[in-house]
Amino acid sequence: MLSAIVRFALRFRGVVIALAAAFLGYGVYSLFQARYDVFPEFAPPQVQIQTGAPGLSPEQVEALVTQPIENVLDGLQGIESLRSGSIQGLSVITVIFQPSSEIFLDRQLVAERLAAVASGLPAGLGPPEMTPLTSSTSTVLAVGLTSSTRSLMDLRTIADWTVRQRLLAVPGVAKVAVFGGDVRQLQVQVEPERLVRFGLALDDVVAAARRATGVRGAGQVDTVNQRLVLHTEGQALTPAELADTVVAGHGGAVVRLGDVAKVVDGAEPPVGAAGIMGKPGVMLMVSSQYRTNTVEVTGRVDQALAELRRTLEAQGVRLDADNILRPARFIATATGNVRSALLLGALLVVVVLSLFLFNLRTAAISCTAIPLSLLAAVTVLERLGISLNTMTLGGLAIAIGEVVEIGRA
Repeated sequence: MLSAIVRFALRFRGVVIALAAAFLGYGVYSLFQARYDVFPEFAPPQVQIQTGAPGLSPEQVEALVTQPIENVLDGLQGIESLRSGSIQGLSVITVIFQPSSEIFLDRQLVAERLAAVASGLPAGLGPPEMTPLTSSTSTVLAVGLTSSTRSLMDLRTIADWTVRQRLLAVPGVAKVAVFGGDVRQLQVQVEPERLVRFGLALDDVVAAARRATGVRGAGQVDTVNQRLVLHTEGQALTPAELADTVVAGHGGAVVRLGDVAKVVDGAEPPVGAAGIMGKPGVMLMVSSQYRTNTVEVTGRVDQALAELRRTLEAQGVRLDADNILRPARFIATATGNVRSALLLGALLVVVVLSLFLFNLRTAAISCTAIPLSLLAAVTVLERLGISLNTMTLGGLAIAIGEVVEIGRA
């Protein structure tokens, strides 16, 4: 077989050279299309499920939330193991599948089981949700927001409703987690003695607040010529509007929320904080989607942040995306160093073969075989969806020696 290939190559040298040139061009194209990352995708297929359980202790979360979800997930096709954690107010379950399974099919199977168990969970809990599908390294950028003139509540509001929404629209971004700051909320601080005075219960206050902050349709009015849709604007958006909400009637008069409670702008009880270069602020962690190019996603996020920077600076907010966490910088440095070592090693091989073996033919064969072999490997990796990282590039550098030995033979 090998002798037949050699005879064909010697007989049709022009065809072989043309094919090699075409393959060289396609290899260069594959090199530019390949994904770059720090490490290969080493994690097995897995799905993480998070369920919010406000007010429940870890024991209650374990018994009422985690175990029922685990029970319906048991028996899924291809499942390898289940891991779970129950903390105050949160249940986290990680389903690990066999390496040969298809992650998108796995997520569909999990979603079907979650839909079946959601209705059986205690009232008042958030629905079980699968976290977005991300890569193993996940975080592609950390963004910090600080200000000397705006409060932490203002920073958190800007992060949640301006920066986060813009970054989620960037292609390749899976999720944007926000840490730190104060989450704004309308707080109804009930005064028990006033409730007793008016003969009301806490449930009456909760029901009134729910009615005031809910949105509902008002129906329609049909006329001879047209149908008019009614639009209501009764949702309370400020403390004053919420305080004016009617709770009940008492002695021929109405009792409002402001009569039995203090209604103020407040912050949710914090569960963490963020510091940006030694200053309190808000941090956003940007995660990339599964099988995306970390460097490309980082570039797109930088473009989106550049569009936001001028607007944020006008509001007195400083945006820092360079000094916290930027894996793309490490990727560029690491892959650049390995590529330099790769090129230097190939050059030294050619020089050594030429100077010490005094055989230009062997040197010419190595000069041709090394780039073709490396580009062939890059093409195969790109077609298989494997990224170029420090491990794959290091393996290619080691493989140069084998290519030279084959060329000498």
